[in-house]
Amino acid sequence: MDLALSEEQVLVVQTVRSFCEKEVVPTASEMDHAGEYPEALVQKLGEMGLMGAFIPMEAGGSGMDLVTYVLAMEEVSKAWASLGVIMTVNNSLVCDPIHRFGNDRQKEKYLKPLARGKQLGCYALTEPEAGSDPGAMATRAAEAGDEFILNGTKRFITNGSHADIAIVYAVTDPSLGKKGISAFIVETGTSGFIVEKVEKKLGLQGSDTAELVFQDCRVPKENLLGEKNAGFKMALATLDGGRIGIAAQSLGIAQACLEASIDYSKSRSQFGQTISNFQAIQWMLADMKTELDAARLLTFRAASLRQSGESASVAASKAKLYASEMCNRAAYKAIQVFGGYGYMKEFPVERYYRDARVTTLYEGTSEIQRLVIARDLLQ
Repeated sequence: MDLALSEEQVLVVQTVRSFCEKEVVPTASEMDHAGEYPEALVQKLGEMGLMGAFIPMEAGGSGMDLVTYVLAMEEVSKAWASLGVIMTVNNSLVCDPIHRFGNDRQKEKYLKPLARGKQLGCYALTEPEAGSDPGAMATRAAEAGDEFILNGTKRFITNGSHADIAIVYAVTDPSLGKKGISAFIVETGTSGFIVEKVEKKLGLQGSDTAELVFQDCRVPKENLLGEKNAGFKMALATLDGGRIGIAAQSLGIAQACLEASIDYSKSRSQFGQTISNFQAIQWMLADMKTELDAARLLTFRAASLRQSGESASVAASKAKLYASEMCNRAAYKAIQVFGGYGYMKEFPVERYYRDARVTTLYEGTSEIQRLVIARDLLQ
């Protein structure tokens, strides 16, 4: 098995890393602490082709393979996880389902501007009473002539207050349970589409997380994504890609933790020598690096399987589960290496620690990933 990166992949990594070092890293902490949305940086990601990274070029994207996308996501997330989550939502949860399930009109009207970074998307699945159990959603879509009328509430929606386009799931046939859910492409300027509030949260301060309310929101029937009542299967298929994206984000945060810990351990002196000479510190660094490499391989494997068209659901769950929990362990160790300084906002590991925490929650909690893996084992 050849695990070496191709020349194209190396070039992508170098290009994205250079951009991040010059334009993201210098401002990330300040913008994060201010809770500032990085509009200019998002625009530059679009200009670099990273907002539709793995969408074919004829559909407006860059045509990268998924492993290359993972590499790019890791670099962006290493610099600033808030920017990484904006990027992965637009790629994995918005562009991907329109590319997979949309018709030619929808791809021309919506996918191309999204993939080119001219517009931004969000993914409206989660509800106040339907998080890990999307089959319990209460949002309804009633047919009325040539429209569907949406009513309901969506919660924890990344990009929700800045998006131009939303992929919205709603029940079209309550008698069918989860088999009666459909997906819609909704323009956020539509009457009845309301950004109710933007959440205040622990980490990812540069990324907005919104509550969306739909009050008699009229959506043309031509904006039904895929087939009617096929939304639940589409959501599951979409989340496979989303989980690979969050695994990649976790890799980036963990890599940032490791690099910061190595640099600090070489510069911090105690008892007449740098702390990098202490075995306790060395073992933490060794564990961080080993677990990071293991998570990276799991993520590459999941991306490779999905790229080839094979079933990647279980592989994506394994990658997301291990990478997200590894990321949290790395952030904990980074704080420990820094000691009291790591608890202070002037050092970046404080931000890494806050940003890491959500990775075990969104795109399916660790418990849901374990359920997916266990069900596959017990079939």
